[in-house]
Amino acid sequence: MQKSSRRQFIKESSVALAATGLTGTVLGAAPATPPASLFVHHVYFWLKNPGSADDRAKLLKGLQTLPAINVIKTAHVGVPADTNRSVIDASYHFSLLLLFKDRQDQDAYQVHPTHLKFVEECSALWTKVIVYDSVNA
Repeated sequence: MQKSSRRQFIKESSVALAATGLTGTVLGAAPATPPASLFVHHVYFWLKNPGSADDRAKLLKGLQTLPAINVIKTAHVGVPADTNRSVIDASYHFSLLLLFKDRQDQDAYQVHPTHLKFVEECSALWTKVIVYDSVNA
């Protein structure tokens, strides 16, 4: 992923928070209004062998290749947070949140060689994947 200035980071973080329904300020910045055509792609992964440090490292490394794809506006690779409320499902092992300008950019991502290589090299590592795609209401 390319380096960004503090100002650019704040702007992108504000858009990401707004897109996921989290309002408020990020590092003292006013919340941004998300673009009308924002496309959010959130993927959750369950590993076949969650106890395998090698499998975890391989999937993480593969996920970390995806933000370099040029149509992705913002990316976040994560693991479950240490939170415990009845509405939280923390059964997954990794999550990937990608923000795109629009549906066409997300469609281009799906067939991008880097994404296809990730699926080819890492799909044997997971037993379940759930995808949530959303657009602005």
